[in-house]
Amino acid sequence: MGKFNQIRVVVPTFNEAENITKLSSALFDLRLDGLSMLVVDDNSPDGTGKIADDLSKSYPGRFSVLHRKGKKGLGSAYIEGFGQALNLGADAIVQMDADFSHPPEKVVDLVENLAGSDVAMGSRYIPGGSLDEQWPMWRKGLSAFGNIYAKSILQLPVHDATGGFRAWRKETLLAMPLNRVRSNGYAFQVEMIYLAYRLGCKISEVPFYFADRKWGTSKMSFAIQIEAAFRVWQMLFEYRDLEAIADSKSSSLTL
Repeated sequence: MGKFNQIRVVVPTFNEAENITKLSSALFDLRLDGLSMLVVDDNSPDGTGKIADDLSKSYPGRFSVLHRKGKKGLGSAYIEGFGQALNLGADAIVQMDADFSHPPEKVVDLVENLAGSDVAMGSRYIPGGSLDEQWPMWRKGLSAFGNIYAKSILQLPVHDATGGFRAWRKETLLAMPLNRVRSNGYAFQVEMIYLAYRLGCKISEVPFYFADRKWGTSKMSFAIQIEAAFRVWQMLFEYRDLEAIADSKSSSLTL
């Protein structure tokens, strides 16, 4: 499937002033030709957007910023970010958090796996992957339950349906009906991979260690969890028209 000439990392931000400079340095230190970064900032009160603007001047042509008015949510940030990345000519798009829970060095593995698949997913639940060692058991249990819940209802052949560390081929995103995606919390991650599965995409999973954030504040809330619980059932019915496509193509998973 060849080498990717332009790899753009899309990072949604809301109050990530303590992380964004560190993350950009870590990404640009990687040995990946054609790597650039796109920050989608939701008008962060802590000045993340201004820091991102300054970084765009420090890395001309490699760092860009998409400013949005107000806190609109993760899902819409990614959808707008994907569109912007495609317009800027990316042929591979990586999505990741700003808080270092997704290790920057693993971007290399995701892109390498993407060469033989339509989407490469970072996975916490395959051999070699794990959750933060300092997490209490209840938090690990909640994470595992949310993942099993989504996989069971949607019959997804992946190990980490709720993870948000992924790489997409340009052609994959262009073939997906992104205008139909409505989830905004981590249900967005489930909806995207469910769409890929229904469309018969080839999916690979890459193990990684999910570390808790060191700086800043988590965006997880009870409302986001409630959205995920209900939204999964809606997906099951909303995408029934894609069944014919999925049945006619052999969706495969590689580890």
